[in-house]
Amino acid sequence: MGISDIGLFGLGVMGQSLALNIANHNYTVSAYNIKSNSTKEFIDGKGNNYTNIIPTYSIEEFINSLKKPRKIFLMIKAGKPVDDTIDILTPYMDKGDIIIDGGNSFFKDTIRRSNRLEELGMNYLGVGVSGGEEGALKGPSIMPGGTKEAWEACKEILIDISAKVNNNEACCSYIGKDGSGHYVKMVHNGIEYADMQLIAESYYLMKNLLNMSEEEMKEVFEKWNDGELQSYLIEITADILGKKDKETNKPMLDVILDIAGQKGTGKWTSKEALDLGVCTPSITEAVFARGISTIKEERVEASKKLNGPKKNIKIDKKQFIEDIRKALYASKMCAYTQGFTLLREASKEHGWELNYGEIAMLWRRGCIIRAKFLDRIKDAYVRNPKINNLLLDPYFMEQINEAQDAWRRIVSTAALSGIAVPGFSSSLNYYDAYRSENLSTNMIQAQRDYFGAHTYKRNDRDGIFHTDWMNI
Repeated sequence: MGISDIGLFGLGVMGQSLALNIANHNYTVSAYNIKSNSTKEFIDGKGNNYTNIIPTYSIEEFINSLKKPRKIFLMIKAGKPVDDTIDILTPYMDKGDIIIDGGNSFFKDTIRRSNRLEELGMNYLGVGVSGGEEGALKGPSIMPGGTKEAWEACKEILIDISAKVNNNEACCSYIGKDGSGHYVKMVHNGIEYADMQLIAESYYLMKNLLNMSEEEMKEVFEKWNDGELQSYLIEITADILGKKDKETNKPMLDVILDIAGQKGTGKWTSKEALDLGVCTPSITEAVFARGISTIKEERVEASKKLNGPKKNIKIDKKQFIEDIRKALYASKMCAYTQGFTLLREASKEHGWELNYGEIAMLWRRGCIIRAKFLDRIKDAYVRNPKINNLLLDPYFMEQINEAQDAWRRIVSTAALSGIAVPGFSSSLNYYDAYRSENLSTNMIQAQRDYFGAHTYKRNDRDGIFHTDWMNI
């Protein structure tokens, strides 16, 4: 008979931190890694002195060490390794046992795996885990999707190890069936891309148009973190601006190459938005911004040949900093609005019945986009659970109306100065398009009908129409 409450399969950085988190909450956890030496190193190192972490060195030993129904938490690389691991584990598992996938798996893979395990009489939880190494150790934001049966069996452990806010409220609650948990985590990451891009543009405008020192910018971000922009990303931005390279004594940002990496979740979010016909320009432009950053050599060559504007613009420093703050907040509202609109359409598409206000609360602690602003989103859904777009909420309307003049000044000044601000400008374009009663797309539909007889609707009566354009 097994003695462990849960098994942790995969002892990378995240897996080790999660195992320690589980053990710190007085659960007994069996630890296993395909490479046995990694298990031994963990037990001899970080796992030393933990009597409730049980090392195992074979699949049989690992499986037999677990109480029934067995709960196996996978912390491994997404994709084929997850399917391979399921193939390894299932022959040793019994009906009612549960596999918990805590990696960044694509939600459609999670749906497929859920169906497969269900056919075997087993359960599958696709769990979004956000917060990095520190979050995994001290309490991550946890977004579980899967069968209700699996959730009920695992919820005590998952809630206990999750991040807590206010009066010990857990940043963990049941999202919905099959791939919903991983979908919510994917959208979290898409919003994260946009948030990071907007902050980077704010820094870049201060540096290049105001010639501010890192110390000055650090003070600005610290001040912003005391107000409505308070968030983990603003906090670490201020910290980054205060760091110097030990080798050169230059600011750290001056020695970091301007090439941003990505692991694909932002791209997944953008592709899903395209598939569902949801407009997410703030998120998608953030993905494109990372893409263009990677062609460094081309950009260096282009900078020598392609001219920018020559006009020097006079800028009031104090006013411009305040304008950036307002533009950042307004653009942030658009990015989050786009993410929640995507969740709404996905919920309809997959029958998930997502609770959007509750999802916002899951992100208040333990994850990368944790921010004071999330309370505003929760409030909006409390006021109107069926709101189509967060920009229609009274608070959002008031804030974005108050910010828009500053927002427009930032985008226009950047354009006149030849500085790319795709996050700010795409967010403003989204706002202007959404608030427009009429758009230019009647011309597009006319063109489609002209060359392809794709038909059109009229604005003065119902029906579907086609015009013989060559003969009118």
